[in-house]
Amino acid sequence: MKLYLKIWRQKDASAKGQMVDYTLDGVESDMSFLEMLDILNEELISKGEEPIEFDHDCREGICGTCSLQINGRPHGPDTMITVCQLHMRSFNDGDEIVIEPWRAKAFPVIKDLIVDRTAFDRIQQAGGYISVNTSGRPVDANAIPIEKHIADTAMDAATCIGCGACVAACKNASAMLFTSAKVSQFALLPQGQVEAADRVQNMVRQMDLEGFGNCTNTGACEIECPKGISLENIARMNREYFSASLKG
Repeated sequence: MKLYLKIWRQKDASAKGQMVDYTLDGVESDMSFLEMLDILNEELISKGEEPIEFDHDCREGICGTCSLQINGRPHGPDTMITVCQLHMRSFNDGDEIVIEPWRAKAFPVIKDLIVDRTAFDRIQQAGGYISVNTSGRPVDANAIPIEKHIADTAMDAATCIGCGACVAACKNASAMLFTSAKVSQFALLPQGQVEAADRVQNMVRQMDLEGFGNCTNTGACEIECPKGISLENIARMNREYFSASLKG
């Protein structure tokens, strides 16, 4: 099929970007979206033009690196997938496809379609871990009985891959879904209780320092999340934060 692409090009973080039009012919329906971009880049290189920079790594929907805004939707028209899992059968011959990077103050563009998402790393570093002394006996943690539905809920929160689709989908560029998932995966388990108060306060503080917006409960983040992270995590984080604030 023949596609008409409008792709954001930006030389570097300080340069002014613009949409550039490309026409790509011979696209097969069983290609992945990233394979389609690979073919476009091969054509650009053969013409002596600079290829389009975009993030990718595992190409298996695990790492969350391949984050693109496609026709106004994070990760494209399908649900519960990342860009690398999106295939060209989701599009039709003659379609116009608009491809942009994530749009958020806290995710500045590095080049073309690549954004700097180290803000998520700093939120994680602020408290998304367990540092208590477990006496060097890892078997002890596995010996604590945990109800299945609690373990399952914690695991659901832990499936967050930090892609940033929640931020890109939110009109406020809020990182509440990401942060709450990282808080919840520990808050639900006994191993995370010792540092619970410090964790939620430090992570929320860092989230605000990074310049993310606040949550106004529109729910776009949950809809666009490739792992289906629930809004219930935001409610849980709010409860954890309120409780920690009362304790001082």
